Amino acid sequence: MKKWLVLSFVLLNLMGCSDKNSKEVVEEKPPKVLIKLANETYETKLGTYCWSDNKVNTCVDMAGPVELLADKKPIEALPGEKVTLKMDYEPKPNEMHVTQFNANEKNKETEIHLRDNQFTVPKEKGIYYYAYSAGWTDEKDASVSKGDALYAFVLEVN
Repeated sequence: MKKWLVLSFVLLNLMGCSDKNSKEVVEEKPPKVLIKLANETYETKLGTYCWSDNKVNTCVDMAGPVELLADKKPIEALPGEKVTLKMDYEPKPNEMHVTQFNANEKNKETEIHLRDNQFTVPKEKGIYYYAYSAGWTDEKDASVSKGDALYAFVLEVN
C-alpha cells in the first residue's frame, strides 16, 4: 500500500494542476463515476484529485483505496462478471487506468486492462479493491493537466 501512496503522490506532482485553464472543465470537483454490475449501478468514492473550475485550482490528497473504503460494504459480484465504468461528463478523460488490490494477498497490486470502459471480475472468490484513475490532459500539450482523479470501489466475489 505504501507503494501506491508514493506512486499517487509522484503522479500528482508530475501532472500538477495547471494554471492554463480550459473552458471545458468547469465543475468544482471531478465528475462522478458509477459502476454498472449485473444491471445495478453503484457509486464510487472520490479519492485524491486535482481539479480546476476555471477560477481556482484545487488539489486534495486522500488515503489509498483500501483505507478510503474501510467502512464500505463490498459490492457483491459473480466470478467473471463484467464491470462497466460510467461517467456522464464531457470531455471524457484521455488517460484511464484501473488497479486492483487483492485483500487476500497483502500488497498485491494488479493493473487491470480496460476495454470500452469495462473489465472482468476475477474468477477467484475474495475481496478486491479497485482504483480507477482518470486524467484530462491538454490535446495540444500532453504535459499540461486539466485535471485528474482517483475513484475507489470494492467488490466481493462470491
